[in-house]
Amino acid sequence: MNQIGNTIRLLRIPFSLLLMPLFLFAVSQAEKVDVLKMTIAFLIIHFLVYPASNGYNSYVDRDEGSIGGLEKPPLPTEQLFQLTLIMDFISLVLSYIFISPVFSIAILFYILASRAYSSRQIRLKKYPVIGFLTVVVFQGAYTYWMALLGITGEMLPFNKSNIFVLLACSFQIAGAYPLTQVYQHQQDLADGVKTLSYQLGYRGTFAFTMLMFVFSNLFYFLYFQSIGSLNHFMVLALFFIPIICYFMYWFLRVWKDESEANFKNTMRMNLAAAVCMNACFSYLIFIKYFL
Repeated sequence: MNQIGNTIRLLRIPFSLLLMPLFLFAVSQAEKVDVLKMTIAFLIIHFLVYPASNGYNSYVDRDEGSIGGLEKPPLPTEQLFQLTLIMDFISLVLSYIFISPVFSIAILFYILASRAYSSRQIRLKKYPVIGFLTVVVFQGAYTYWMALLGITGEMLPFNKSNIFVLLACSFQIAGAYPLTQVYQHQQDLADGVKTLSYQLGYRGTFAFTMLMFVFSNLFYFLYFQSIGSLNHFMVLALFFIPIICYFMYWFLRVWKDESEANFKNTMRMNLAAAVCMNACFSYLIFIKYFL
């Protein structure tokens, strides 16, 4: 029973829900919504694909130090690996049956990218730039595109507006992701992984994140301007203020004492960003469909 509990913990389902903002944003921007497909796509992505990816990463890395969502992770078992395979298979079958063959292929590519990032045979995560770009593309623009595909059943046209929003999503992840690595430098090094955050250093990581968020907001501005919805950008900017405030507060603490770049502060930053962004995009959904 304890093994089953530990296996479930390593799927880190609550941590997967911190990745909800881009799905909610996709719902808020969809021209039409198939409620059944939207619900199934959400369940597939957040309760099967993301947790399976988390579990596989834990199985391969066998972390003994803190990881996203777990301060003291248990050691993985063979049962975890088997469960991730089952979850991936179920996600592909459900995608094919209830949404579309194209969506199931999109899910497959996301799974393959996630496995390539973690697996010992390919191990993209050990390359600072390639690993970073893999996450930025697949958790950013690709996730937004994939979510819209699931929500609407249609491919996103690649016009100027949509290029702006895809860039905004990827730069948002580009800002957030290095911060999630800032407390793991030594643990990653011991595993032969040099992350971009390690290469940048503690202060450099925060400066880089600030720059990425500037680009993200620039492209959000260009996107909303191009579709004639600058008032929605103002909503986004308003919800972003608490994130900036906490980020600057944490940055100043790390500037004075690098030990402040620890697990607890990282999780607080993740939670603050997720709550604000989820609230922002939920509000955009509300004003679009209910006002």
